[in-house]
Amino acid sequence: MKAVGIDRFAEQLTRGLASRTSRRSLVSRLGALAVAAPVFPLLPVSRAAAQPPGSIEGKTAFARAAQTSDDTKCDYWRYCAIDGTLCSCCGGGVSTCPPGTEPAPTSWVGSCINPESGKAFLVSYHDCCGTVICPQCYCASSDRETQSYRPQSNDDIVWCFGLESMQYHCSLAVLVGEA
Repeated sequence: MKAVGIDRFAEQLTRGLASRTSRRSLVSRLGALAVAAPVFPLLPVSRAAAQPPGSIEGKTAFARAAQTSDDTKCDYWRYCAIDGTLCSCCGGGVSTCPPGTEPAPTSWVGSCINPESGKAFLVSYHDCCGTVICPQCYCASSDRETQSYRPQSNDDIVWCFGLESMQYHCSLAVLVGEA
């Protein structure tokens, strides 16, 4: 009894499909699917997903050499996309501006891997502005840097917009959260 209902449903579905499409249309769609299907494994998403979590092959050169103990060194894990003088060497901290400066309201972002946990974190980089540049601890990390057509991820711009003084002093690495 139930097989008759399933047969009737399948027949109605098939007849409806046949009345809405031509044979050429169906054959062209099947041909396009057959040609496009082998391309999907070549996409970068597929290769990235194939890497086991925390594997060395999936990490950049910066992530493989990053450390968590000294925030005055360029290889500190939060500095994967920083470009500028470190505020931690200039009287401030990793996420605090030195006295006499103020953080810019605009920033660029990076996704850095903490070597202790193996997890990726979103880091917001802010320039501290208001006094002359600090001459210590200059770092230029370009790990996963993007071109200027995506300015929110580019570290080559002085981000002191919207402040009284456009004078650059140093850069912060504020931890936003897990990526």
